Amino acid sequence: MNKKGCKDRKTGIGPSLDPAENAAYSSSVLKTRADHRAVVVADEPTVLADAANVEAREDAAELRQASAALRKRASELRQRNADQREDIADQRDYIADQREYIADQREEAATSKAKLSAITQTLLKEANERLVISAIHAQTMKESAELANELASHDYLTGLPNRLLLDDRVAQSIALAQRHNKKVALMFLDLDRFKHINDSLGHAVGDELLKSIAKRLQASVRLSDTVCRQGGDEFVVLLNEVEELQDAVVMAEKIIRAMGLPHLVNGHQLNVTFSIGISIYPDDGKDLETLARKADTAMYQAKEKGRNTYQIFINEMDFHSLARQSMEQKLHRALEQNTFVLHYQPKVNLETGSITGVEALIRIRESNGQLVYPVHFISVAEDCGLILPIGRWVLHEACRQTQVWLQAGFDIDHIAVNVSSREFHSEDFLAGVISVLHETGLDPHHLELEITESGLMKDTEHVMAIFSALKKLGVRIAIDDFGTGYSSLSYLARFPLDTLKIDQSFVHNLDNTSNDTDNIVISAVIAMGESLKHRVVAEGIETKQQLAFLQSKHCTEGQGFYYSRPVAAEDFTVLMATAF
Repeated sequence: MNKKGCKDRKTGIGPSLDPAENAAYSSSVLKTRADHRAVVVADEPTVLADAANVEAREDAAELRQASAALRKRASELRQRNADQREDIADQRDYIADQREYIADQREEAATSKAKLSAITQTLLKEANERLVISAIHAQTMKESAELANELASHDYLTGLPNRLLLDDRVAQSIALAQRHNKKVALMFLDLDRFKHINDSLGHAVGDELLKSIAKRLQASVRLSDTVCRQGGDEFVVLLNEVEELQDAVVMAEKIIRAMGLPHLVNGHQLNVTFSIGISIYPDDGKDLETLARKADTAMYQAKEKGRNTYQIFINEMDFHSLARQSMEQKLHRALEQNTFVLHYQPKVNLETGSITGVEALIRIRESNGQLVYPVHFISVAEDCGLILPIGRWVLHEACRQTQVWLQAGFDIDHIAVNVSSREFHSEDFLAGVISVLHETGLDPHHLELEITESGLMKDTEHVMAIFSALKKLGVRIAIDDFGTGYSSLSYLARFPLDTLKIDQSFVHNLDNTSNDTDNIVISAVIAMGESLKHRVVAEGIETKQQLAFLQSKHCTEGQGFYYSRPVAAEDFTVLMATAF
């Protein structure tokens, strides 16, 4: 194919000349042929032959020329094809490069996507965690706020309303009572001897007991009433819209009955009682402070009446309350100014009249020289907690004085010291006894501790452990006021006792010839003491008749005014020097 797309008429191969060249070429050929024909005319055969030769040469030349043109054209085509192939190869390389680039871009995009996904997941995770933390924090803050509000108005141990909430409810009750012309009763409740439980069984048991008491109090009152814990072992009951005083009395009796049932706490069966004081709005006061003070005063009167009872406030109680506060202050001063003194009363062999021992008895010597006797202050000392330092002072002073007498050559068999139940059950009681013996140098065999029956029947295992430790030291143990409590005879047989002291109330009644009951009790105690190998000491001997009876029953020892009142240490020294 030539440039115009026409085939050459001799070779069949398309010319490589353009149309102008082709026209010139054709004209030349025609001229040559015309010249040949002119020669042929001159010498026809020769001319024809020459013409044929010329024509053949011309054709050959043309063919050579055409062949050269064709070779050139073929070369150009090959070059063009080569160029095209190179272009194609370049295009392929370019395409390959583009594909590789695209693949790289895709891979990079995939990597970026993966990284972005990981970052997104991390951010989402962190966001979720922060959201959860924020939610928890918000919930915690809410719960803390609720707890703070709860603690601000309720007792943490029992969950009962505290003093703050009680103030508010009393104000509401008084306002309601004024509107409806009603009364309001405020009841102060104090557990009797709760400290003994804490001292002997521990505060964990004491706390569980307080929870049990709180539930029982709530079950005893109406839903409209309020039970509040003031702190320690003190509770307050607020009775709304009381018609008359008798309503409060009925509630007090109901609470006392409810508390009479035992509490089962950590394997212990605990029996507790309440002393209750009652004041009434508007009869006893028109504000919480006045009502609370008078209910508290009535509560202390209930304790002095023997506990496990209630008292309704009357104006005369204010005098007793002031006297009680005065006595407490006097006890504090006596400890600070060392105005306690000990007097000593001999124990006597009822057959021979010889002194067998001595009992130390505490007094307060006032600035005017008058003595205050323990019957006026021991209960106050126990209630306010001063009984512990007072008891420690008594033990130390009695041991010190006895050591002085022994070193002076007096034959003091033993010194008897009274120990309250609270002292005996205190955590450091045994350590205190050992410390005093070391400090004074007194031989433990010269010391006898007198403990009342009531102090023995609580936590008997603890009592047995303390008794055993005291006996190992050599200290003697006596049961004081025997016959007035509720001793278990089985425990009395198990305890390592040395002495039974017959309470003076039985001895005093020996003068009453019509009263045979006390005679029988004394005879039984003496017989039991002999059987158990215990010494028996009769307290409060004041008359010859009493002495005669005791001697007839073979009671070996006694003490009382018949022989000697308790006297100061120097007077007792004289007494021992003169002997009986």
